[in-house]
Order: sequence, then C-alpha cells, then structure tokens
Amino acid sequence: MPPAKPRRSALPNDAPPIALHARAESDLAFVRGVMERSHHFTAVPGVGGMFMGVTAIAAAMLAFMQPTRERWLTVWLLEAALAIAIAAFALVNKAKRSSVPLSTTPARRFALGLFPALLAGGVLTVACLNVQAWTLLPPVWLACYGVAILGGGAVSAVPAVPILGGVFVAASVLAVATPAAWSDVWLGLAFGGGHLIVGAIVARRHGG
Repeated sequence: MPPAKPRRSALPNDAPPIALHARAESDLAFVRGVMERSHHFTAVPGVGGMFMGVTAIAAAMLAFMQPTRERWLTVWLLEAALAIAIAAFALVNKAKRSSVPLSTTPARRFALGLFPALLAGGVLTVACLNVQAWTLLPPVWLACYGVAILGGGAVSAVPAVPILGGVFVAASVLAVATPAAWSDVWLGLAFGGGHLIVGAIVARRHGG
C-alpha cells in the first residue's frame, strides 16, 4: 500500500485570493484616476475664490459711492489687482498641497484658456477709456472674464468652473440691457456672489 501523501498545511499568513472582478474594478479605478489627473487641472482654488468674492462685494459697494468716474475706476482697478494676488497665492498653495505641478500639460492648457481673454479685457479697457466709453467697461469686464473662465474651465476637473463662466457672460448681457447705473450691481453679483458660491463648492467637494 503506497504511503499517504502529506497534507499541505495552510500557512498562518495565507490570504484568500482576490476575486477577479474586484481586482479589475480596482485597476479600472486607478487608471481612471490617472487619466483624469493627466487631462484635467485640479488645483482650482476654492477658499481663494471665496476671498475674491468677499473683496468684490466690498469693491462694488465702495465703487457705487464714488462721486467721479475716475475714482470709480480706481476702486475696480485696485480690486482687480487684489483679486489677481489672491488667486495666484491660492492657486500655488493648493497646487503644492495637492502635489499638482504647475508645469504639467493640464496646467499649461488651463493658463492658455484663461489668459488670452484676460489680456483682451485689458486691451479693451484701454480702448474704452481712450474714447471715453465708460459705460462699456462693466460689460467688457464681465464678458472677457466669463470667456476666460470658460476657457480655463474646459480643462478643469471642477464642473462648476465653466458654469461660473456662463454666469459672467449672462451678467455682461444684462449689463448691456439695463441702465448704466446698475453696473455695480452686476459686477458685485458676478464677481462677488459668483466667486463666493463656486468657491464654497470647490472648497467643500474638491479639496479646498
């Protein structure tokens, strides 16, 4: 009678095999995450956007109280400079915290979608001032900023960003269709309320 084969004892650290479908789902989730990070810009600042909204609301109220057009323009130009500083600091800070290099292709595409329209807004501002077309300034600012946000939002991982761009474009239409005295209302609602709401969404759902 042949001797019985020794039974293989289970090692204490043996783990049950991973189900094939579970491994496939895990691999698919990993690949999807890599693809999203490689095609979308994820460092859009939420808290920074909220600060921009607060300063814009304050600027709208302050600008409305100015007795001259020159002082009104000064308020909004100072607000623009402050908003740029806040946005730049917040974006760089979030990129560092999220380990998102600003030299990657998504970051460059985000900048390429954003800056041409902003540059156009600056050029059109100078052109309006040269011909004393003061009433055109708010619609120009709203429209150019909206187009810039739409361009950057096309490569953003945050769905609310292109929606914000659409809000600015709509506000520019309203600024044209309503009396010039309402311009600070539309500027405050768009730059202030829009940034506050979208900034809060980004901060809550997309890492600050």
